[in-house]
Amino acid sequence: MPVETDTEVRKILEEKTVAVVGCSSTPGKAAHEIPKYLQTKGYEVIPINPTADDVLGRPADDSLSDVEEDIDIVDVFRPSPEVAGIVDEALARADVEVIWLQLGIHDDDAVARAEAAGLRVVQDRCMKPEHQRLIASV
Repeated sequence: MPVETDTEVRKILEEKTVAVVGCSSTPGKAAHEIPKYLQTKGYEVIPINPTADDVLGRPADDSLSDVEEDIDIVDVFRPSPEVAGIVDEALARADVEVIWLQLGIHDDDAVARAEAAGLRVVQDRCMKPEHQRLIASV
């Protein structure tokens, strides 16, 4: 079942460890600025970027499979055709609770597989404005 209500999104945003797939090392890009914002709000951001050594002051992992820490949320900043593979990697882990697909990113089949496996999925929403609206404004 897709995550739709503000109550559901607020509960997800209470989780604090976010692996950002496609986290950018380029200031000004959404895939850099949004994870940076999350860091300033107390989230542990784990950058996933196979072409960068470090992002936002910490080493970047090549893939979700390489992350040693537990992950609560997988935040996806990659094109829609890559979502299926990212969901497969998330499903191979026992710790991931949420897949968050940023604005404009969709894959209904991958979302259905994630939900069938018990993960919560947020599609076509950005974590920063949702955090500002539901958490920071409280």
